[in-house]
Amino acid sequence: MIRTAVLADVPVIHALIRELAEYEKSLDEVRTTPEQLAEALFGEHPAAFAHIAEDADGEVAGFALWFLSFSTWRGVHGIHLEDLYVRPEARGGGHGKALLTELARLCVARGYERLEWSVLNWNRPTIDFYESLGARPQDEWSVYRLTDGALAALGRKA
Repeated sequence: MIRTAVLADVPVIHALIRELAEYEKSLDEVRTTPEQLAEALFGEHPAAFAHIAEDADGEVAGFALWFLSFSTWRGVHGIHLEDLYVRPEARGGGHGKALLTELARLCVARGYERLEWSVLNWNRPTIDFYESLGARPQDEWSVYRLTDGALAALGRKA
């Protein structure tokens, strides 16, 4: 079952983010607090949205956290999937596909023309899963990121 996250899900979403970061060998980079998540997802002006996958017993199996993007070329919003994670013991149960299917449904229903995300190059099982759904890598594009000291240094130049 896929459902929209509610405020009471914040602790489990926080735990899932940490599990995902550990899987991606980046747990030391997680700074997000449950309070920040609550504000981002359920504050006066939500910056992000989340869906929860539950197993047949109602236990949380995984989540998708996303936000709106905008395409100047298409002239409409899209969804940028920030995190998709299914707990190891729940993998193979269709939860990841169900989460992506729900986001695709939202795109179609709302007239959004893109559903995009990033995946680590070494994560072959996940890449294979995404490609089995029809997703294709954007080989012409590379993701760039400014954080920490480099972001602060550039910001000070303004």
